[in-house]
Amino acid sequence: MFFTSLTLISIMTEEVDRYIARFPPEVRERLREMRRIVHEEAPEVEEVISYGMPTFRCRGNLLHFAAYDLYIGLYPTPSAMEAFAPRLREFSTSKGAVRFSHDRPIPYQLIREMVRFRVDENRKRGKGV
Repeated sequence: MFFTSLTLISIMTEEVDRYIARFPPEVRERLREMRRIVHEEAPEVEEVISYGMPTFRCRGNLLHFAAYDLYIGLYPTPSAMEAFAPRLREFSTSKGAVRFSHDRPIPYQLIREMVRFRVDENRKRGKGV
């Protein structure tokens, strides 16, 4: 079977849609808002499912996110985690991830800034799509 680039993008977008659809409404809303932010900050972003979670690529890997029973994990790479460490202190973190608990508001502006950081970082590195 022959697929065009546009067909593959559509298939991957549908995969991310299916991923988000399997969660309760309040979690879906949060994931959709995070996805919207990524698309606003990186209009040329490509979506795939990698490591079983939505992955966003823009001149290389940008970030991943995933929902779990108690939180949503954002995986923006260790460089972003280090750059934003002072603002992430109130959240559970690891070297490459931050966890946003379902029982607290999600800091969408912070996520927006992290996405911007990652887009700029990839542009400066001169990575391809």
